[in-house]
Amino acid sequence: MVPDPKEPQDPEDRQDPHAPKTPKAAGDPVEALGRIAYLLERSQAPTYRVQAFRTAAAVLSALPDREVAERAAAGSLESLKGIGPKTAQVVHEALAGEVPGYLEKLERERAAEPPHAGEKLRALLRGDCHLHSDWSDGGSPIEEMGRAAARLGHEWAVLTDHSPRLTVARGLSPERLREQLSVVADLNEHWAPFRLLTGIECDILDDGSLDQEPELLERLDVVVVSVHSKLRMDARAMTRRMVAAVRNPHADVLGHCTGRLVTGRGRPESEFDPDAVFAACAESGTAVEINSRPERLDPPRRLLRRAVEAGTLFSVDTDAHAPGQLDWQFRGCARAEECAVPADRVITTWTADELLAWTRDRTLPQRETSA
Repeated sequence: MVPDPKEPQDPEDRQDPHAPKTPKAAGDPVEALGRIAYLLERSQAPTYRVQAFRTAAAVLSALPDREVAERAAAGSLESLKGIGPKTAQVVHEALAGEVPGYLEKLERERAAEPPHAGEKLRALLRGDCHLHSDWSDGGSPIEEMGRAAARLGHEWAVLTDHSPRLTVARGLSPERLREQLSVVADLNEHWAPFRLLTGIECDILDDGSLDQEPELLERLDVVVVSVHSKLRMDARAMTRRMVAAVRNPHADVLGHCTGRLVTGRGRPESEFDPDAVFAACAESGTAVEINSRPERLDPPRRLLRRAVEAGTLFSVDTDAHAPGQLDWQFRGCARAEECAVPADRVITTWTADELLAWTRDRTLPQRETSA
């Protein structure tokens, strides 16, 4: 069962209410390997390093505890496919009742990080409207993403795998999406009080229409709409495209609106009339996403301030493709506070019931929230 986000927290967790409870790594090699992978993902380590520890955890979790202990004693762990010298060392140390040295090092590095800006808003967050699983281009199963969200203290999260047109990201056909809805329903039967909400990151097509059957979009809890193609489209055409999309009655959140990438080789912002797009968002009730991925940080501050002036709602999201990336919301929160985004206009501070009432008929929460 997913950990209850409301259960009493360890002293370390009380320093950061959104930090996951540290697994009891001493004595449990699978927990130790999983925690190492989580911390590596959080720090943007290369994928191959993360995968080495997740693979080792999966190999060991499929074996009886007794066999793992016997193999460790016999020195034959590395004969298992997926277990190498470094992961075997973690297993030996955990079985010896120790916190593995590599895990201890990563925990020290995390504890030494300076305090993050945006903590006031972050403390109000209840969920995340944008995350991916291995059903599309994410790296982990749905269940693993849900468990990580619950450990962070979220009350809910929205699964938003890609729509069919984005074939490079294994976008979900209508048939696969229907299958995923059944999987999520089954998981939620055992996950209370945490709730995994159904959703999609739906491509905005060239004419502003959405890349999925309307009947299916109607069934989903949350629809994030994003431009992933023809990012260098003429500004007037791009404006028409985006305005049409955010006015679609199924659209709930406008994802990473400029499409920019600010790391590596980078990618320039798409050109469009932000005042027209944000006015359409405010009129239709479509939230503007504050994307927390370090390579996106979208929208830029100057546009985020214009969205505030336009009166839009906002969604602080991670766009996570791995469990450790779910801890990136502090970046979006910092930018939101810097740009004076009112907390009562951030939909990720709402309860699941409030969120669903809003996506259903745009009913806003009738409660006091901190500004």
